[in-house]
Amino acid sequence: MTNFIKGLKDGIPIALGYVSVSFTFGLQAVSLGLSWWEAALISLTNLTSAGQFAGLDIMARGGGFWIEMLCTQFIINLRYSLMSLSLSQKADQNLKGIHRWLTGFGITDEIFAVSMKNTDDISSKYMYGIILLPVLGWTGGTLMGAIAGSILPSVVISSLGIAIYSMFIAIIIPPAKKDSAVFKVVLISVALSCILKFTPLLNNISSGFSIIICTIIAAVIGAIFFPIKEEKE
Repeated sequence: MTNFIKGLKDGIPIALGYVSVSFTFGLQAVSLGLSWWEAALISLTNLTSAGQFAGLDIMARGGGFWIEMLCTQFIINLRYSLMSLSLSQKADQNLKGIHRWLTGFGITDEIFAVSMKNTDDISSKYMYGIILLPVLGWTGGTLMGAIAGSILPSVVISSLGIAIYSMFIAIIIPPAKKDSAVFKVVLISVALSCILKFTPLLNNISSGFSIIICTIIAAVIGAIFFPIKEEKE
């Protein structure tokens, strides 16, 4: 159980961080008409902050499931596939078969980053350990936010709604300060979003497709004009 316990310890700070973010998601979900158990179920079965907030907006606006929702989630969460492929290179012989399917569900940015820092090979027990508490933290935070959103006055809920914008700003600022390319891609995304929001005819495009358009165009421009230089061994 040594590897499992090590995974639990590594997952504690991740879980604590997830509680505050998922609390905001719970508030947002209830304010848009979802019940507390629906919000908690979404977090329990998804474990993706950006994907969930984008999906919530699509559901609130009555967007299409097979095209709009599917394409949005595919583009936003595509990075997890790349993370899983990279993480599989550090997996030991026991992390295979059904274990790869189960642990693949819990691969997030934070879990990937912490797991990759391990000097030893990654076992299935370690992955189950590091995933367990973040899943509980993410779901529990959503549940607390949803319950709070059901009982708190609407004025308080509206005030707390600004937390989602603070969260995204907190995510963007650190990497943008370190890398000018990231900052430029962020500005491009903001500019595209404003164009789609305020330009006649274009403002009729649904929020889901707006996310898809901004993501693809900004990513392509970033890849062409601001490519990451390969480090020489």
